[in-house]
Amino acid sequence: MATGALSRGLAVLECLVGSPDGLPLTRIAETVDLPKSGAHRMLVSLIEDGFVRQVPSGDYALTLKIVSLGLRHLATSTIFELAVPVLAKLANESGQLVRLGLVDGEQLLWVAKAQGARTGLRYEPDPNHGSEIPFGSSASGLAWLSQLSDDEALRLVARQAPDDRNPIGHNAPKTLAEVQARIDNARAKGWAQVHDSIEEGISAMAAPLIVGDHASVPGVVSIAGPSVKLTADRMEELAPSLLATAAELSQLASGFSHELRNRQEAGIAG
Repeated sequence: MATGALSRGLAVLECLVGSPDGLPLTRIAETVDLPKSGAHRMLVSLIEDGFVRQVPSGDYALTLKIVSLGLRHLATSTIFELAVPVLAKLANESGQLVRLGLVDGEQLLWVAKAQGARTGLRYEPDPNHGSEIPFGSSASGLAWLSQLSDDEALRLVARQAPDDRNPIGHNAPKTLAEVQARIDNARAKGWAQVHDSIEEGISAMAAPLIVGDHASVPGVVSIAGPSVKLTADRMEELAPSLLATAAELSQLASGFSHELRNRQEAGIAG
């Protein structure tokens, strides 16, 4: 149970992420482990602050204010601005959805995307940006885990609760041993792949962004699309481009980290 007004408010906001049509008060209260009266008071406060709105059905949904804040924050990031055209290039070549995931503590979050499929069957995930990436069933998660120790990787997988709002595919790993096998495969190839795992009918491949001789892994870049289009053979064809994109984004991340460190040192010196 969240303690403190700030923690409770953040828990309510996180509960509403990925539910654009809103959630009923009872569901919110149960999810954040609060009495209905307490959850209602928190929602009223968030409505007054402009972060939440009440839809015609009476349910509660996020406003665009929180999205705007996130985008404004990302817009100040050099790597985010420079990454967009790099993602678009790979999206155009692959004809599929390309996404950038960044590490945030013990989470991996999708923060930017480029859609390469212009017509016909294509992958449009929901929810999209800001969603915590499932480690064991996703190519992005496996790509990141492949750069960690086995103990650390499996600890992160074990602690992550499943998201019931987004059912996984029939090929999702059912045991930690299966996850370990996929991590080993990703290490050997330099990139990870899944088929009908993170979602039924969807395949994906991903490579880690590596900065400073494997000292830091700030994120991953991935390609995802319908399994009938993004086949195992097609992945092998795209692998060199995926790895080249990961290397380019790694250079951007390295440059950004140096820039940030220089600014911090200048601020201290000043």
